[in-house]
Amino acid sequence: MERKLDNIFYDRAFDYREDNKPDSAFLYFNRAKDIFQQQKDSFGIGKCLVNMAIISTDKGDYYGGQEISLNAVSYLNSNNEASLVYIKSNFNNLGISSFNLKNYTQAIEFYQKSLLFTKDTAAILVIKNNIANAYRKKKQYQKSIDIYQDILRQPINKQEFARTLSNFAFTKWLQNPHYDAKRDLLKALHIREKENNSWGQNASYSHLSDYYSIIQPDSALEYATKMNIVANRLNSPDDRIESLEKLIKLSTPVDTKRYFGLYQKLNDSIQTSRNTAKNQFALIRYDAEKNKADNLKLQKDNTEKKFQIIKQRILLFTVLFITLTISVVSILWYKKRKQRLELEAENSIRNSQLKISKKVHDVVANGLYRVMTEIENQDIINKEHVLDKIEDLYEKSRDISYDKPEPVYNHFHEKISALLLAFATEHTLIAIAGNTPELWEKVSSKNKFEIEHILQELMVNMKKHSKASNVVVKFEELRDQFFIHYTDNGIGLPKEMQFKNGLTNTGNRIKSIHGEITFDTKVERGLKIQLSCPVS
Repeated sequence: MERKLDNIFYDRAFDYREDNKPDSAFLYFNRAKDIFQQQKDSFGIGKCLVNMAIISTDKGDYYGGQEISLNAVSYLNSNNEASLVYIKSNFNNLGISSFNLKNYTQAIEFYQKSLLFTKDTAAILVIKNNIANAYRKKKQYQKSIDIYQDILRQPINKQEFARTLSNFAFTKWLQNPHYDAKRDLLKALHIREKENNSWGQNASYSHLSDYYSIIQPDSALEYATKMNIVANRLNSPDDRIESLEKLIKLSTPVDTKRYFGLYQKLNDSIQTSRNTAKNQFALIRYDAEKNKADNLKLQKDNTEKKFQIIKQRILLFTVLFITLTISVVSILWYKKRKQRLELEAENSIRNSQLKISKKVHDVVANGLYRVMTEIENQDIINKEHVLDKIEDLYEKSRDISYDKPEPVYNHFHEKISALLLAFATEHTLIAIAGNTPELWEKVSSKNKFEIEHILQELMVNMKKHSKASNVVVKFEELRDQFFIHYTDNGIGLPKEMQFKNGLTNTGNRIKSIHGEITFDTKVERGLKIQLSCPVS
């Protein structure tokens, strides 16, 4: 946690307040508040505002005191033990300012809030007295009397007892003009005189003057005169005004005129003094806020200048960064593109080689094997027929490197029969089922081309490896699917079958026409294969 710095303005403000220089104290509390704001010390800000509010209220600037106190509320945390005494003082000050502004209901509310944060017994009794006084001003005398009686039942000192007793008796008389309040009022006065409590005597003289004003005007005048003397000695403007008001009502016409002149002069002086205080405190706060605003404007201007410099630097670095990034990306893109083109070229060559290799295997190798098989199984060799076959293979081998359009197949069922029967020997019987012209009408040229070479591959593998004596090839169409069922009674597939070029090509071809090939490995002997693909 950051350590709070010492605030010399706060200490000096207390020195001025102790020296009875409230104007200077207010000024330094305001300066201290600004320091606390810079330190982000909410508690310090709240303390300064409470002291400034109390000074304003004491000097008669009740609106100003009320405004500052209300501002202080948000800075004081009730969960902080150290803040409680300031919260209590702040609400009490709000009660006093509201009382003097004759807003007694609001004063009572603030006094009651102050009680919630007050632990000192003596302070509690003072606040309760203030609440009772406010009820008395509202002419709710019984509520006021109840509070006074509650206080009188408490173990209190003589001064507090005298104050409460005087207030109690005076309020009882206001409630009932026939009530004999003299005994209690005089008792309270005697205690205050014995304790040499001038402020208390002043209050007692006020109560006695009002009490005797009707029944004994001479006594009322005597107590009003005593109140005026004590008020002058205490230099209490409000009490002097109140005593002069009483003297004007109770004196002879000659004295009334003199007292009225004093009253006017004093009243003007008080109003001038309070207006001066209001203006002075307002001016202090205005100057402080103006200086703060000027400093903020200066800081803003400096910040804007720094921002512009930073903005220019950021713009420059951004342009450089973007330029560098574009350059790097362009180089990487060029290299990547070059690699991609080289890879595509290599793949194209590889694919072309694979395609040619596949064609060589399918057309030349299997074709030659088919011719060899036919020659092998014929007793009488038809030289012209063999030469035609070889010439056909020669022509096809020449066209291997070219992508020629798919051939048009006429009488395809005959071509398939010839293909399959070419592998028949005296030891191997080939049976064909379902190879009808109608079956092949719906099959596309591409599928016919691939199926021809798939069958040729199967028959070559049968001839080379199966040692089968019976081979059955069945064709059928079912729900737009073309099926080829191959069955032989040969040695079947080994358990660990390896797909070499022939079977690999067969698998690739069936996939190219979106078909499937299934090897039935559950048969006891021989081989079962099912091929399927869409009709077109």
